[in-house]
Amino acid sequence: MHWSEEIAQRIIDRNPEKEEYVCAAGISPSGSVHIGNFRDVATPWFVVKALRKKGKKARLLFSWDEYDRCRKIPANVQAVVGDSYDKYIGCPYVDIPDPWGCHENYAKHFEEEFLAQMEKFGIELDCRYQAELYRSGAYTQDILESLRKRGEIFEILDSFKTKDPDKTPEQLKAEHDAEKEAYYPVSIFCPECHTDFTTITALSEDCTEADYVCRCGHKGHFNFIENFNCKLGWKIDWPMRWRYEQVDFEPGGKDHAAPTGSYSNSKIVSKKIFGYEAPLFQGYEFIGIKGMTGKMSSSSGLNLTPETLLKLYQPEVILWLYSKTDPTKAFDFCFDDGILRQYFEFDKMLTDVREGKASDVIADVMFNCAIEGRELETVPMSLLVQLGSIVNFNIPMLETVFEKIGTPYKAEQFADRLDRAKFWLEQCAPDQVNRLRATRNWEIYNTLSDDEKKEIALLHDYIAKGGYTLDELNTELYAIPKTVFGTEMGDKELKGIQGAFFRTVYKLLIDKERGPRLYLFLYAIESEKYVGLLDFSYAQTEEEKAAEAPVEACCPVEEAPIVNREPDPVEPIKEQVTIDDFAKLDFRVCKILKAEGVRKSHSCLKLTLFDGIGERVIMSSIKEEYSPEQLVGRKIIVIANLKPNRICNVNSNGMLLAATNNACGCQIIFVDDCVPEGTAIH
Repeated sequence: MHWSEEIAQRIIDRNPEKEEYVCAAGISPSGSVHIGNFRDVATPWFVVKALRKKGKKARLLFSWDEYDRCRKIPANVQAVVGDSYDKYIGCPYVDIPDPWGCHENYAKHFEEEFLAQMEKFGIELDCRYQAELYRSGAYTQDILESLRKRGEIFEILDSFKTKDPDKTPEQLKAEHDAEKEAYYPVSIFCPECHTDFTTITALSEDCTEADYVCRCGHKGHFNFIENFNCKLGWKIDWPMRWRYEQVDFEPGGKDHAAPTGSYSNSKIVSKKIFGYEAPLFQGYEFIGIKGMTGKMSSSSGLNLTPETLLKLYQPEVILWLYSKTDPTKAFDFCFDDGILRQYFEFDKMLTDVREGKASDVIADVMFNCAIEGRELETVPMSLLVQLGSIVNFNIPMLETVFEKIGTPYKAEQFADRLDRAKFWLEQCAPDQVNRLRATRNWEIYNTLSDDEKKEIALLHDYIAKGGYTLDELNTELYAIPKTVFGTEMGDKELKGIQGAFFRTVYKLLIDKERGPRLYLFLYAIESEKYVGLLDFSYAQTEEEKAAEAPVEACCPVEEAPIVNREPDPVEPIKEQVTIDDFAKLDFRVCKILKAEGVRKSHSCLKLTLFDGIGERVIMSSIKEEYSPEQLVGRKIIVIANLKPNRICNVNSNGMLLAATNNACGCQIIFVDDCVPEGTAIH
């Protein structure tokens, strides 16, 4: 059963007679809404779909927390307005001007940006705008209820705080009583400076009126029945809205899900203060970007919006990544060639569903990816990437290429992916762009042996003659090395010679050792475009000599100094062990989720890993060689059953494998991203 189906069933079991179930999500429009926040939307949306599949009425309630105070000006906004917006810190987002001047306020700019993107995913949002609700007086009675129970709320929140162990019980009690007396669950926005840097100094006995003073010097009197320019604190506001909207389910980031996180606090406030059983909650892991590190944040400027990702991924593929991954597990969006593997896996699952071969779980995963009004064509992204660059993404030529290789895709079938393939190549992987050389590669040809040159001559003659089919060309490519070197060799030796031949052809044609599948490549491209690059029957031309002549740089390039260090002496082989001894060690692949320095250590990094089962922490003395940014998201090999060791007051559960030598320093052994976490090393 898919994880969304399990959550849906728990919701039904909890309240089987409810007419309509409410799944909720909320985002503060502090800046461009990043793809990490998208999990806050995708998770309840899949649950809504699961509930509807079970015949229940359900909707996704989406709250725009635009009445939240501004805490920081994001980098992309600062680039436009400089420091001039610092004066708005403490103001509700809805009261801040739009930096670009194209919307009525700051919040609306980022709200409409995100909502336009959501339409492309087919996600139905029932939006609530918190500034509108607060200022309409909709929450007045809830605010009064919170004020009357402020002492109880304080005790709940205080129970989650860590107490200072150095203070005596008497000191702690005095501190507790003073804080409780000064605590109010609501903040008033100042009518002069419009911020919430206000302090309530007195509250009427019936809790309807208050005196307050602002940091700006303004003093005022506030009537909670008549004035609505105030807001409940987050851990009270959240459960208040659960009751107001009758929410049944809401997810949240793993920070909210922590034992002392917002949900743990708010769950008790909801029950004890508002008399409402808190909705089912699902904590979720944060999303990674392969090649980028750090928790994505719209306020820090390190963000990646759905709009940006849609330039790389079709919306169905984005939904698929969220659907197939349990919310408690992290996954990566890929800027490297991992994206091609993701498209391949998506296409395979979609094809299995269409052909009736998919398991129930895979069918459920793909059910969540369907977008009404769109019918996907599974034109291989890898082929679009490989062949598209060769024909410079010329659509009629690409149609011809596909026709020639027996997959007659038409423009309307691959149009939705073609621009994404081009964007990925040009923006993320320019080194993988394939372009035919303009001249023969004499530099490579002159390094070849006589037999290797004979191979190239045979290939040239075969291509020039023409008249072959795709299969015949493929057969000939493997036969040429046999013809030249003979058939009296083992399979391993033959494969090595064939591989070397293929690499030579690639280097002669596109200056690389690898490229598109060679037989497809040579068959798809018009032979007259490249056959001359294989013809070395005549001498090098003056044009070719000029093309290969070194070009003097306009400005001298200062190269980084090369450090020459003597390698350590090679140690003798250690005492032999048995295979049973080796089997006792649990070597497994782990993914680095987080890397951070430790205050008390100059050499160690604290690494949080996922080992296929759960999270573990190890300490490793690699700080001089690696920064956290170089490590997050990568996969390593760890001895998982090493006895824990306490290092710098941190329990280290395992040890990573690395090569250490004076010549190179410490070099971690990394594992290819395609290897799943938890894979054993034998």
